[in-house]
Amino acid sequence: MTIPCDIMVFGGTGDLALHKLLPALYHLYREARLHPAVRIIALARSNLPRNQFLKLAERRCRAQIARADFDEDVWARFSARLDYFPMDASQSADFVRLARFLGEAGGLTRIYYLATAPNLFVPIANHLKIAGLADHDARIVLEKPIGHSLESATAINEAFGAVFAESQVFRIDHYLGKETVQNLMALRFANALLEPVWRNNQVDHVQISVCETLGVENRGAYYDRAGATRDMLQNHLLQLLCLVAMEPPAQFEAEAVRDEKVKILKALQPITGQDVQDKTVRGQYSAGKIGGQEVPAYYFEKDVDNDSDTETFVAVEAHINNWRWAGVPFYLRTGKRLAKRSSQIVIQFKPVPHRLFDGDQANQLLIQLQPDERISLQMMTKTPGKGMRLEPVELNLNLAQVFGQTRRWDAYERLLLDVLEGDSTLFMRRDEVEAAWAWIDPILNGWQEHFQAPRPYHAGSNGPDQAHSLLAHQGRAWHL
Repeated sequence: MTIPCDIMVFGGTGDLALHKLLPALYHLYREARLHPAVRIIALARSNLPRNQFLKLAERRCRAQIARADFDEDVWARFSARLDYFPMDASQSADFVRLARFLGEAGGLTRIYYLATAPNLFVPIANHLKIAGLADHDARIVLEKPIGHSLESATAINEAFGAVFAESQVFRIDHYLGKETVQNLMALRFANALLEPVWRNNQVDHVQISVCETLGVENRGAYYDRAGATRDMLQNHLLQLLCLVAMEPPAQFEAEAVRDEKVKILKALQPITGQDVQDKTVRGQYSAGKIGGQEVPAYYFEKDVDNDSDTETFVAVEAHINNWRWAGVPFYLRTGKRLAKRSSQIVIQFKPVPHRLFDGDQANQLLIQLQPDERISLQMMTKTPGKGMRLEPVELNLNLAQVFGQTRRWDAYERLLLDVLEGDSTLFMRRDEVEAAWAWIDPILNGWQEHFQAPRPYHAGSNGPDQAHSLLAHQGRAWHL
């Protein structure tokens, strides 16, 4: 059971709050991970009475929570801890009203979750301070993206640094809460078998892909300003790269882990000048078919400009300038409206020094993050019968099968619990965010300087042809 606290969710009627945060908090409450006196208060501009908000919350939570896990009695107790407070987060006077509504802290820890547009981050920080709601026990959670450039991210970090200590700020990336992502650290640092080969003399290249079949859905206005690079590459993919490439920390402790991640981000070889054209590909989906259903081109999506040049796909060849990874390309790729939904990391090992048999291939380690969670190692083995004919066979660890009926925690459950416990290991530190932007900014600027328009690709395909050429000219290919 965690400490007594008030949890305030700004943007409390938005998709993130209703689709992810409230179901996650329900599960934590059901498993007695929340203090019985917890208050969960949704904050939003809509002037809803509390009973109407509770109906909305129950309807959305029922849609997200497995039927077997939705307990009517638990929901009744949980919903009694829910409240709603209408306010405009851009108005300082509304924070004074909020302070009166909350009353004296009386030893409670106050947690503010900013599930809002990033342009509200700085005003909220300032208004919390003015209203006396930012004491030393408060904790604040920021959703990505933190800014849209290094300059804006630095401004946000400075604004929060003027109000909160760094230990009070939790910059969340829900990918780091995924079971398989954390298993990546266990795989690397708890298995002596892999450590000797986890380096440039044995690894040919690494692929990190986050492929989606969905389009922008109801996020057109946001996405058209952000694009795949800011929305996915700057945070999710770079975080995965850090976990794959980082050195073992001295101990599994927040600052030690984050120190090693920052070293990787700072060791990334800058992509500037001609390299922006040679080592990056940006694309935008045109009309096509997903699952046999016709879908429109990106520029016909809701709230998207008809002449938009925002990228919905990006692929990058990255290099890390350190002793472990010198010469090993890391291929990062993400896109919307692709042929298959899949998030995976592929460690492609080098072939054996001398080929004895026909058809032998290099070993490959596949870490599948979604839709299913599994780790498989491709080994070469002899097929039955006469002769030495080899085929790749997978040694497969399916986490769902291994752990049977154990309910898989959602990433937000784990990360919210970490916030409640004050554990920032799986959250981004200020210098980590800024180091990521320092690498991304030259890519974004290079596209503008060279007028590099997004390459078209049909919805339901595997992305623009140029993304395949990124690997093909070196004799490599995407895993899917």
